[in-house]
Amino acid sequence: MAKPNKNTKIRVMDREGQEFPFLRGILTRSLQEVGLDFNQAYSIATRVREDLGGANEVSTEHLRRVIAQRLKLEELEVAHTRYQARAMGTPPILVSDFSGHASPFSKGELARSMELCAFGSDKSYAICAHIEKTILARKERQITSNQLAKLVYEHLLQNEPPEVAQRYITWIALARSGRPLVLLIGGTTGSGKSTISAELAHRLSIVRTQSTDMLREIMRLLIPERLLPTLHTSSFSAWEALSELNPSAGDGLSNLIEGYLTQSSHVGIGIEGVLQRAERERISLIVEGVHIHPQMMAKTEIAGDTIVIPLLLAVLKRKNLKKQLVGRGQTANSRRAERYLTHFESICKVQNFLLAEADRYGVPIIGNDDQEKTLKLIMDTIAETLGRFIKPNPELLFHQEKKGIS
Repeated sequence: MAKPNKNTKIRVMDREGQEFPFLRGILTRSLQEVGLDFNQAYSIATRVREDLGGANEVSTEHLRRVIAQRLKLEELEVAHTRYQARAMGTPPILVSDFSGHASPFSKGELARSMELCAFGSDKSYAICAHIEKTILARKERQITSNQLAKLVYEHLLQNEPPEVAQRYITWIALARSGRPLVLLIGGTTGSGKSTISAELAHRLSIVRTQSTDMLREIMRLLIPERLLPTLHTSSFSAWEALSELNPSAGDGLSNLIEGYLTQSSHVGIGIEGVLQRAERERISLIVEGVHIHPQMMAKTEIAGDTIVIPLLLAVLKRKNLKKQLVGRGQTANSRRAERYLTHFESICKVQNFLLAEADRYGVPIIGNDDQEKTLKLIMDTIAETLGRFIKPNPELLFHQEKKGIS
């Protein structure tokens, strides 16, 4: 079947005649709730969009059949079974928050609240399904978010190592405290900072991310190249601008690092401004980029009760880093693989410098040769750090007026 025109809008019509647009983002989220990870869910949603062909309008029943068929074709039997059961429909369980607002129980949302437990998607879904069955067995159709969290905690306490349950309530305590969480993710060009940051933002429900490359682009518009030439180059070639200013300078390692540090210091002004605003507005944030030097991470102090967690990503195998750079050049119009490969040795030298500096300043180093392992290591690091700042008391955390469950 030919791929649909990307501009074609597909309308979905339900049994009551109400119409709404087909959105891959909504379908992706729905598929995550039946146990697929984000990449799998998005891929299936894209294939479903293609399976619908050039249709302008489909019924909800037809859409469900196409989704179920696609899951079966992809041999995702567990997800297929779960989706079919979910599509049959049961009266929803309503979860009310502390303000009294009620929303349908979502296994996907509940699974995300357990991210720091570092479970795989299948195990997270199994736990969420068990919690759902527990609520339904009590013939309950409404539960408070506090009671739901307590059910999860008690399940983890009974079935998992104690530290797993502790991680869960630490994350719940952080969410309820309103304390902002700021992740600083550094690493050389091609180390996967943007990809990992996007996944972390999704898993941790952090809605704001900031790339230092974007800050540099903004600063380039404001400051002419003749005033700050090192700002108008890449981090691994900033030394060339320094050489133009000082013709007697060579192209050795010291000049490479000096160029990198000069550019980082300029962009650091913008980073500082972003962090200060995050503190003022009490928002959680992920800042990622090559310009986040380990010394900057170690010195970063945000007033108030913001928790700052620095990390350095590194692709330690040269062949893997080269592969990353080639792929990056092919997927971004403004970034060409040839240029990265031409400066490959410089990029490696910047990474070696950052690794040495991270070790010097005590910044955690996370190898990024396998995305899932990387994310687990980062979650472990976040959990360990939060554990030093937050000491939740389960009895106080789950204390609530005895209103019962309606």
